Amino acid sequence: MQGLMSQYPLTLTHIFNRAERLFAGKGVATVQAGGIERITYGEWAQRTRKLATVLDELGVSPDGRVATFAWNTARHLELYFAAPCSGRVLHTLNIRLFPDDVVYIADHAEDEVVFVDRSLLGIFWPLVDRLSTVKQVIVMDDGVPEDIPDDPRVQDYETLLAAAAPAEFGVLEDENQAAAMCYTSGTTGHPKGVVYSHRSTVLHSMGALCVDAAAVSEKDRVMPVVPMFHANAWGLCQAAVMAGADLVMPGPKMQPAAIAELMEGEKVTLAAGVPTIWMGVLPELKGRDLSSLRDIVCGGSAVPKSLSEAYREQVGLPILQAWGMTETSPVATTGRIKSTLADASEEELADLRAAQGTPIPLVELRIADPATGEELPWDGEARGELQAVGPWIARAYYNDERSDQSFTEDGWLRTGDVATISPDGYVRLVDRTKDLVKSGGEWISSVELENAIMAHPKVAEAAVIGIPDEKWSERPLACVVPEPGEGLTLDELRAFLAERVPKWWIPNDLELIEEVPKTSVGKFSKKTLRERFAERKATA
Repeated sequence: MQGLMSQYPLTLTHIFNRAERLFAGKGVATVQAGGIERITYGEWAQRTRKLATVLDELGVSPDGRVATFAWNTARHLELYFAAPCSGRVLHTLNIRLFPDDVVYIADHAEDEVVFVDRSLLGIFWPLVDRLSTVKQVIVMDDGVPEDIPDDPRVQDYETLLAAAAPAEFGVLEDENQAAAMCYTSGTTGHPKGVVYSHRSTVLHSMGALCVDAAAVSEKDRVMPVVPMFHANAWGLCQAAVMAGADLVMPGPKMQPAAIAELMEGEKVTLAAGVPTIWMGVLPELKGRDLSSLRDIVCGGSAVPKSLSEAYREQVGLPILQAWGMTETSPVATTGRIKSTLADASEEELADLRAAQGTPIPLVELRIADPATGEELPWDGEARGELQAVGPWIARAYYNDERSDQSFTEDGWLRTGDVATISPDGYVRLVDRTKDLVKSGGEWISSVELENAIMAHPKVAEAAVIGIPDEKWSERPLACVVPEPGEGLTLDELRAFLAERVPKWWIPNDLELIEEVPKTSVGKFSKKTLRERFAERKATA
């Protein structure tokens, strides 16, 4: 027997129409060079409709790729909806990638037009003649006096919008039609393309509205510090528009003091960013009125327990950890404390908050032996590769022969993360498969060792890599950034770790560095450290 429900396609046009009709008075605040610019959803919707007409007049193919090279702004949000609601595919280019990667990605995606913030022209324009499919570059003037090239391929965003009539968004009947593309920021080989459908994006947005996930609601003021080119700002932009929440966009002002000022001045209720961002922002929050704030979401890499607890002590809110990746749209878990565990001790609660949390509705997770594929128990002890499946989890990469390496025969995504899952369903990442240190035939979790090191009061940041050892095959090298004005000896570190990690995990090698190198999305780049210390041998 079949159900008798309407065959209603899940598309972004519904999210757009809902915001335009129900929340026309709500809107977006964007930090620009001249100050904060504000626009209501009603005004934004009209501009977005005009932008769809502009795409027609520019001759962009019916399913053409519309690329962006931009900060978090209201204009960028217009592109987030104009492209997919007109049947095209939004493709956010990562402004922090190496030039060769940007060229590869734009060509691989077959981008036809690129919308560029004026302040980023100095980075983007030198690449234009290397792009084989890009025909036009549209400049969005964000008030930074960067020279605009005198070139027939270049046009002004506002001029085009002013001359365009608002488009009517027709019914998109195929909810599985592509809506957006993002490329992974992988550390090996070329980046891989992930293609989100309208259906997956709508369902992911609904997932973000779940109370036990991000709980985005109409009364929120959401500030995505995570860039809009990083897995679509973790889906927060579409979720905020769906809910009718106000958005606060930091634009290019990503300095810790500017973010802290924006959180206070705009009465932000929900902010999201990577650990390195929140490390820098914490000192800037001292003495500020953050009474509006209800959640600080952190993802991208494991959150040190010390950082989460420092926020709890200073701000009154621990960090809400989430886990996901480009391939999971990206949110797959959130670290809410279950009501059945609320009576645990403060130390136990702090440990739970340092985990990646439980899967949000519609996401299925498992851990498996990476060599045999055998599924492992949820006992909090067994360590295996974390695998995922669900309606907003990728099933393949775009036009890429490497898909077979990253997806199982039964359709699960092989994340490359090594994790345990407790009987209560709490995921705890212990490493990336390529970052584990194998010493004497046993695995050392670089993530757990880093978190223990970063709990030292003299340590600002720490990353652990494996270096060759004649007896044990590999031993950990602790690469440590001391707090300003502090020093740290190996003996101090070893004594501190003696009661925190297994004895055989404790490093015999310490390297004091000025900064842990970061990837384009703010994660620790251990590949860079491994290259830097390629000749380093472990101390006996």
